Amino acid sequence: MSTTFSRINSSAATLTKNRTEESIVPHSGMCVTCVDGCIGMCEIGKSAYRGHEVIYPQPFGVITSAGEKRYPVDYSHINIMGTAAGAFGMEADSDKAIFPKVNLEVVFGHDKGIKFRLPWIIPGIGSTDIAKNNWEGLAIGSALAGTGLTIGENVVGMDPEATFAKGRVTDTKDLKRRVRLYQDHMRDGYGAIIVQANVEDTRLGVQEYAIEKLGVEIVELKWGQGAKDIGGEVKIRSLKKAQMLFERGYIVLPNPTDPNVIKAFERGAFKEFERHSRLGMVTEESFAQRVQELRQAGAKYIFLKTGAYAPADLARAVKFASKYKLDLLTVDGAGGGTGMSPWRMMNEWGVPPVELHTLLYQYAKKLTDKKEYLPALAVASGFTFEDQIFKGLAMGAPFVKLVGMARGPIAAAMVGKTIGLAIEANQLPVYVERFGFTRDEIFVTSGVLRQELGNEEFERLPTGAIGLYTYYERLAQGLRQLMCGSRKFALEYMTRNDLAALTHDAADLTGLKYIMDVDKEEAEKILNA
Repeated sequence: MSTTFSRINSSAATLTKNRTEESIVPHSGMCVTCVDGCIGMCEIGKSAYRGHEVIYPQPFGVITSAGEKRYPVDYSHINIMGTAAGAFGMEADSDKAIFPKVNLEVVFGHDKGIKFRLPWIIPGIGSTDIAKNNWEGLAIGSALAGTGLTIGENVVGMDPEATFAKGRVTDTKDLKRRVRLYQDHMRDGYGAIIVQANVEDTRLGVQEYAIEKLGVEIVELKWGQGAKDIGGEVKIRSLKKAQMLFERGYIVLPNPTDPNVIKAFERGAFKEFERHSRLGMVTEESFAQRVQELRQAGAKYIFLKTGAYAPADLARAVKFASKYKLDLLTVDGAGGGTGMSPWRMMNEWGVPPVELHTLLYQYAKKLTDKKEYLPALAVASGFTFEDQIFKGLAMGAPFVKLVGMARGPIAAAMVGKTIGLAIEANQLPVYVERFGFTRDEIFVTSGVLRQELGNEEFERLPTGAIGLYTYYERLAQGLRQLMCGSRKFALEYMTRNDLAALTHDAADLTGLKYIMDVDKEEAEKILNA
């Protein structure tokens, strides 16, 4: 097995490749023979003529990206344990203990006032084109499914139609649309729309505006993400918009007000500006003050999201969330991004998911052992399918209540949208055409949605929303099947004993039992009886 964990100097993410695909120096990623006369297809070569542009995944605006680094231990090194006896949360009767009966609902918050039909949340999709262009599907699909959706950073600051007075937002188009698309499709009080804020959002008064003018009850403080250790960034193709963002206080590179930069842009020397957010500077005093401000503004629930920072920062997040009685803490491990995180940073920075989530469990247990308050916890980092969701929930049981996912839901919404456009254009690919030619034939949940919503409302649904809802339906059934196999008929019965480590390294790291040690004593008793 290779001991090289990283791929260097060539990737589909940066649209680069090596000239000699097989003969590559492991530690540099360079071709073994770097030839004078090569046009520069690798990352070094492309950097020679496009410079800083090659730091980021490409093409910007139509992709989400995830790191390629192979970590020494990941969730695939853990297996789910099932049993042939008994049932938890259901009578041990073969006619009653069936997988459709597994209850996936989650209730949390300081007053148990937040309820989700399914144990996952989209933890923060902000001002990127990929989020904006797929928001209809994400918002409506999440609301119909009864799960949470977080509006990420910089949405107001990026909105050219937002208005401000004395540096504070007074009205918006984009944020208002995003919130209302979700609110208008909520059913029976399930789910939640959350508004997140970074440094710039806080200065602009975004969360206060969302609470007072848009009826938002839940806001989230942000300490970074698993993809990067700097502020959020996007690319700007318009000089006018770059200048607007510069005036609103963002870091814009190169300076769009510099006459020489303007001339260079106009003659085509470069085609995109970069907009960057500032670093947050966490102190307990400022954190406590901000929590108090938000509660005074009318926030009913307050969340915190933190990224793959050093263990001391995770300890800070857990302690502050406990001390100031927050309602949810989301912890995002290294390796993935929905926007345009720097590619090498995405691969080489931060604490990996299994390590970070193990520390989270240890810190949470330490506080609860001391009888201190602990909010609901959510774990995030590359979760896409029901087996991973099961593992994330069980690894952090009983503290972890939700799994955070972004790239998977975005992919489902994008595919749903694309199929809808293909139906309208009568250009369905053969791969999809074999299922039918209409949304009712292609999307397997159409019958249920049409019955529940009525014909008129169903016909108005964007196919991106149906795509997301259908993906979620698959995840829900898959998770119910896995939980049923472990004889756990509600999330509250899941424990770390539902998992086993496949290697000694994974066992040592996580504290889970090595697969050959699971049930060792019980098995001996059975055999010796």
